[in-house]
Amino acid sequence: MTYKTMNITKALFALVALAAISCQGTKETQAPVSDNVLLQPWTGPYGGLPAFDRMSLTDLKPALEQGMEANLAEIEAIANNPEAPTFENTIVAMERSGNDLGRVYSYYGIWSSNVSSPEFREIQAEMAPKLSEFNSKITQNEKLFARIKAVYEASQKDPLPADQQRVVDLTYTSFAMNGAELDEASKARYAAINKELSSLHTSFSNNILADEEGYVTYLSADQLSGLPESFVKAAAKAATDRGKDGMYAVTNTRSSMDPFLTYSDERELREKVWNIYYSRGDNGDEHDNNKLITEILKLRNERVGLLGFDNYAQWRLQDRMAKTPENAMAMMEAVWPAAIARVAEEVADMQSVADANGDQVTIEPWDYRYYAEKVRKKKYDLDSDEVKQYLQLDKLREAMFFVAGELFNFQFTPIDSGVVPVFHADVKVWEVADKTSGKLIGLWYLDPFARQGKRSGAWATTYRSYDSFDGEKTVLASNNSNFIKPAPGEPVLVSWDDAETFFHEFGHALHFLSSNVKYPTLNSGVRDYTEFQSQLLERWLATDEVINNYLVHYKTGAPIPQELVAKIKKASTFNQGFGTTEYLASALMDMYYHTTDPTNLDPDTFERETLAKLKMPKELVMRHRSPHFGHVFSGEGYATAYYGYMWADVLTADAGEAFQEAPGGFYDKDLAGKLVKYLFAPRNSMDPAEAYRLFRGRDADIKALMRDRGFPVTDM
Repeated sequence: MTYKTMNITKALFALVALAAISCQGTKETQAPVSDNVLLQPWTGPYGGLPAFDRMSLTDLKPALEQGMEANLAEIEAIANNPEAPTFENTIVAMERSGNDLGRVYSYYGIWSSNVSSPEFREIQAEMAPKLSEFNSKITQNEKLFARIKAVYEASQKDPLPADQQRVVDLTYTSFAMNGAELDEASKARYAAINKELSSLHTSFSNNILADEEGYVTYLSADQLSGLPESFVKAAAKAATDRGKDGMYAVTNTRSSMDPFLTYSDERELREKVWNIYYSRGDNGDEHDNNKLITEILKLRNERVGLLGFDNYAQWRLQDRMAKTPENAMAMMEAVWPAAIARVAEEVADMQSVADANGDQVTIEPWDYRYYAEKVRKKKYDLDSDEVKQYLQLDKLREAMFFVAGELFNFQFTPIDSGVVPVFHADVKVWEVADKTSGKLIGLWYLDPFARQGKRSGAWATTYRSYDSFDGEKTVLASNNSNFIKPAPGEPVLVSWDDAETFFHEFGHALHFLSSNVKYPTLNSGVRDYTEFQSQLLERWLATDEVINNYLVHYKTGAPIPQELVAKIKKASTFNQGFGTTEYLASALMDMYYHTTDPTNLDPDTFERETLAKLKMPKELVMRHRSPHFGHVFSGEGYATAYYGYMWADVLTADAGEAFQEAPGGFYDKDLAGKLVKYLFAPRNSMDPAEAYRLFRGRDADIKALMRDRGFPVTDM
């Protein structure tokens, strides 16, 4: 899977103004230490650590309220400073603010994503509008914005050093985009819309989680035909965990659904599992999200109208690499015809296999993965389950550490249990240091397994980011996955797609750990660029150095046979029609939703009619159907930005060709140095397009993407 669920940065907290998102650990104003654990400065080794082992939900609401109060007091002090506004007394002061609230958000994120509960969701629903109001009090503070604007305008006449100028530009743009220059009546309406949206986003997200937790398909022993042993064992454990001893559970998550649809011989059960998964948020009950979609779109459209934009997409893309929705659409439309043409070829191949088997079926969406696997075996003599025997999660982690050492000079050392506080026993932690100097860089947390209360998918986040304006900080980075926890003593065996996802999310962590910026704001991401670094790291999974040393059989320890490696590489573009089309359908729908008048829009009808106009193949569906499209409707981080995965993949394919052409291949030291210097370390301290040109010597070429996917390359 090239396009991950992933939520990379703390998009959940994007509703908080830049002033409140300064990272933990900067120099703080002297204030009494709170009795509330969530507000207390982090203590202990590694520059201080979050007290995940002592977090209590009863502390959350008061901690959020006190954190907001403290941050607003800091903002008022900045806004009412009698001295003339300068970079130091305005922008730097803002960078230094919000530490109390920032610490609370780290805990909030854990409850929201990793250990959610009905009790937390009640607090979340109550606090979402209050957090939105808090945000508006900062972005609409006239005195504060007047100072920001004064510093910005002065810098246009007398430019600041590059990194300072970038902070000023980003801060000014963020405030301007969020209504700082509106009149009082429009500001009031803008704030009211944000408040309402915050509640709708929360409800949308919680409805998805409710359907993921609420629907489980239980199998009996006579319904396991075709399923791999590793899946059967994990399904048995999942059933036992739910009080169903002797049965087998297919949970309503991609990590469970995907392998079941790939291997199960029970067509009726495949259809049932498929329907349950793709009906999340669309069951006509209390957790149905269709009405929420319409309300969200109407409010977003009204809000950007206050700023003079024709639609939400125009407003959102102005500070992205694409700049306009037209540019983003042009990129997607250039790939779409080749993608659906490839689907037609794939379906024809699958139908031939089904006919030859005498199955008497016409390929339906719940058949695609099943017959694609049979085609894979026939065309490439490649058995995905055979490949899984060589893809052990622990060995893949070692492979990632090897790659990080070769490219970034990082060394990962496991930390004994109990030294670093964690929020769940499954979480393990490693120390990250420079291999040559031994200098501490940070910690890497890994939370690998699915469980009740954990949102689906895979993502990366930081509990503390690097900056150096008040002394260097150690990074606290985290990767989070939803692998099915195995039976005791059994290894975790994953698919090639899941292995790519693991590398992908680790790419985000390396991006965090590589940061070399002075100011916290420069760690922010440009949404259609921030997936590039992680997608690029996927390429190292297929390198000989990884394959030959880390892909070993889980029972015998024998290295993966070269003939199997050859089959994997030969089949590298297999099923790209499916992967590209299901992703692009979601990305195109995202853009259509946000460039269409939402008045009286019915999401179900709009989805069907729009996909029909696009000639969407009937044999598959959008990767994220509208009622569970959390990227877009659970918040605004990926709204009109889902295209960004493919925008980033153009850069990825082009950069991948650079490594293929380098004398040392994917481990070329000179090119790796440029990779770190220009594409990882700067974060958002320079324009992404310029950063890529410094790395490659030119802009990325979309033809590289077409070549990478095995699509016809035409003049574009």
